[in-house]
Amino acid sequence: MTSSRIRKLALLAAGIPILSSCVIPDDTSRLAKEDVTTAAARKELVGLSEADIRMCAGFPSATADVGSSGQIWTYQRTVQRGNLSIAVPTMAVGAIPAVGGSVNVAPGGYCNTQIRMLNGHVAEVAYAGDNNLPNSRDALCVSTVDACVAYARQHRHSAPAVSR
Repeated sequence: MTSSRIRKLALLAAGIPILSSCVIPDDTSRLAKEDVTTAAARKELVGLSEADIRMCAGFPSATADVGSSGQIWTYQRTVQRGNLSIAVPTMAVGAIPAVGGSVNVAPGGYCNTQIRMLNGHVAEVAYAGDNNLPNSRDALCVSTVDACVAYARQHRHSAPAVSR
């Protein structure tokens, strides 16, 4: 084997650990900030009626009665994110062990948007699931609540003034 070929193989073998260090961790919650729309929904949806939520988000996928704490409405969304797979061919040369593998970036995820209703109005909004993107927490939940955030803003600005 020529020395240039050995150098190329050594360079390839040295590059694998560097490439694998670029993998995005499954849980980015400590590193990323919450998406601005989902953060706004936590505040702006509070107070909307059950009818308001049905108008902007549709009917929930599931509901649960939680006694004196009201009801929890769940909106489920599965997301097929764009996917990038990098495959490194497996190679074994003489005493050098087999090196190879693949890296999968941005697999699919899901979001469960939980809306707690108390006395017919939104009391709380929370998110659950594999719903983070590399730079944004709860980002896969945006499409569930974005119309409701806009609805809440419009509804509050267009509410008729009450005369005393």
